[in-house]
Amino acid sequence: MSPTLHDDANLALVSLIKPLATEPGFNDTQLPGVQAMSWDHYVASSPQIYEPSLIILAQGSKLARLGPRTLEYGAGHYLVQALSVPFMCETFATVREPLYGVAVAIDRAVISELVQAMVLPPDASVKAQTPESMTSAALDAPMRDAVERLLRCLHDPQDCKVMGAARVREVLYAALRGPQTGVLRALVEQQGHFARIGAALQYLRDHYDQALTVERLAECANMSPSTFHEHFKRSTLLSPVQYLKRLRLLKAQQVLAGEGMSVAQAAHRVGYQSTSQFSREYKRYFDRSPGEERGQARLPVNGEPALPAG
Repeated sequence: MSPTLHDDANLALVSLIKPLATEPGFNDTQLPGVQAMSWDHYVASSPQIYEPSLIILAQGSKLARLGPRTLEYGAGHYLVQALSVPFMCETFATVREPLYGVAVAIDRAVISELVQAMVLPPDASVKAQTPESMTSAALDAPMRDAVERLLRCLHDPQDCKVMGAARVREVLYAALRGPQTGVLRALVEQQGHFARIGAALQYLRDHYDQALTVERLAECANMSPSTFHEHFKRSTLLSPVQYLKRLRLLKAQQVLAGEGMSVAQAAHRVGYQSTSQFSREYKRYFDRSPGEERGQARLPVNGEPALPAG
């Protein structure tokens, strides 16, 4: 595709996203699991966590840092967030050229159905290797067309009600046929380590405020504790203890900024027994105290898409 056609295609997506993205950050749409995104200013690098999702950008760009990896994706590209892993996110946008995009939840049940229906040949590497939990790809023609049809559907309530689920399914199907098919297949390969770690992460996200042990998480993944620890760190670049701590702190940020809870209430809500320990770890992670966070009417920064778990 020539640069002119490529730019025109991105502008077509922008024109469809703009009416849906009425507020900065992630905006819910009529379809569960689909959100329109917009920012009109630069956002410095900050800790974030996304639910498993495809993040498609039509304008603007983002920079994601996950451990030693730096991943830049911009207009005409999409991020595949296969596992819910904490990372550092930086957003590039201006009032003159805002960021516009759309987030689509990765529904593991739908991915599994599609993989089975596609009758894909066995791929031993899907079971054997641990793919990157966060990758990016350029929008090819099938993916771009599927995203455009999904967005057009969102502008018509009847189309949305009747065809919405099919349009989301089509986007996931296009992703499965794209260059990142390996990580999506690994996500639903029940005998593979990556899928098992995904199941443990789901359990963590559902029970992060409770006392959890590596043994319990390993049981969820149907692994021995030592094997689980090895593959968890390989998939997330964090130990289970480190992951739980960061997840709790990110959840605490949401309730402090969004609900105006006291520091003690927020600490208890996310599973901390000691408010002082919570405050120390919060300041170390966010470079500001929970007291500074509390009650501020902050707009969504890079935001956590409120997407149902895949």
